[in-house]
Amino acid sequence: MDEMRTVRRLLPPSLNSFFLFGPRGTGKTSWLKQAFPDALKIDLLQPENTRLYAGNPERLRDMIPGYLATQSSTTIVLDEIQKVPQLLDVVHSLHETHPQLQFVMTGSSARKIRRQNNNLLGGRASLRIMHPFLAGEMGPQFQLDRALQYGMLPVIWGQRHPIDALKSYVGTYLGKEVQHEGFIRRAGPFERFLSLASFSHGSLPNAASIARECGASQPTVQTYFEILEDLLLSFRVPIFVKRAKRILVGKAKFYYADIGIYRTLRPKGVLDRPEEIEGFCLEGLVAQHLRAWCDYFGDGAKLYYWRTKAGLEVDFILDGPGELWAIEVKHSAVVRREYLTSLRAFGKDYPEAKRLFLYRGRETLVIDSILCLPCEDFLLQLRDENFLPFRFPV
Repeated sequence: MDEMRTVRRLLPPSLNSFFLFGPRGTGKTSWLKQAFPDALKIDLLQPENTRLYAGNPERLRDMIPGYLATQSSTTIVLDEIQKVPQLLDVVHSLHETHPQLQFVMTGSSARKIRRQNNNLLGGRASLRIMHPFLAGEMGPQFQLDRALQYGMLPVIWGQRHPIDALKSYVGTYLGKEVQHEGFIRRAGPFERFLSLASFSHGSLPNAASIARECGASQPTVQTYFEILEDLLLSFRVPIFVKRAKRILVGKAKFYYADIGIYRTLRPKGVLDRPEEIEGFCLEGLVAQHLRAWCDYFGDGAKLYYWRTKAGLEVDFILDGPGELWAIEVKHSAVVRREYLTSLRAFGKDYPEAKRLFLYRGRETLVIDSILCLPCEDFLLQLRDENFLPFRFPV
């Protein structure tokens, strides 16, 4: 686990109160220690703290005068706030009486908070997301092949036996957060769903088909997908429809939040083509990087994909202030002109778009004003607000 301590995370800190959500093992606690070393921390994962504050959330209010009288820091960290969501009412009140206080509220799930109709402090606290490692954070430590095998979760990266660690992570995490919290009634159908959903990674899920195979109703399967998203274990990429000039498909693509999770849950059989799985891994790795870049530096940028009824598809569209990017990902060591067909079509519909083709080769090429870039080089450059730190070809 030495790597996790030496990697400088790119998530910018905030001077105001904020929620910090992220899956377990993404390094929220380590980042908070570095960003707010003098803060008062209340760890709600500790059973005694859970019991203490669940039974008497007003205790937090009673602590404040003594804390302010003896400490120079005005930051209070409430770790795993979803364990005692009643504390949010107290925090809301304290914002009114002690505006100098900064509350940092972490969690691995917002589901319980939303189910209790809490409005996340009515806009008084911003929402931040801690993602798995970015290649740009790791620098020379980043290994693309390792990332494609084991993912980018900090809690996994430094393990000597990452496969065993991933199996334990998936089993323990889902056991704690799903079954213990009572999000589901029966574990069996949900466990089957997790594996079946892996076949939809990078694709459009068919809830009806998954429901038949896992022995649950279609509404239940829809709830399962919502649980994964609430636990930050998955995300969806919607279709880009602005100024559409063609008939487009309308569903969102599904991704597990980390490639290591996807590989662990994805069953493998004799009929599976290794190159197909590797392609979904590379696409998913790029997706999680783009999503993190949007949250850290994107200034309102949103991630989409583009697919026409005729079968043209661009993996990712990044729509941000003043810029539009179309990005295609291919697990190939060479660039063939037919790989660029969809990017060329998108360029005709959106001539202002910058088009990027990411592949496993080593050369940087420009073909039909499309920049073809080694995927590893691109991932390493996602480390600040400059999406690509060089002049784009015209």
